[in-house]
Amino acid sequence: MANHKSSDKRIRQDAVKRLRNRYYKKSARTAIAKLREMEDKAEAVKFLPKVVSMIDKLAKKNTWHKNKASNLKGKLTKMVNAL
Repeated sequence: MANHKSSDKRIRQDAVKRLRNRYYKKSARTAIAKLREMEDKAEAVKFLPKVVSMIDKLAKKNTWHKNKASNLKGKLTKMVNAL
């Protein structure tokens, strides 16, 4: 139970942020899985920038750590190049 108006508001804001973060994280994870399943190089090359963009946005907002984002981007790029 909140004791102050400001803490009440903070709880509401955190709930909204939490839902938003969950949505973007889940969308990015799904896109990454979709990219990893691709076997057509042309399709994967076209889809990679969209996934990288999603990862960058999550890192920019500190939803994901910048090193995690960097590692993911590197591994995905390497995987697409190997196709």
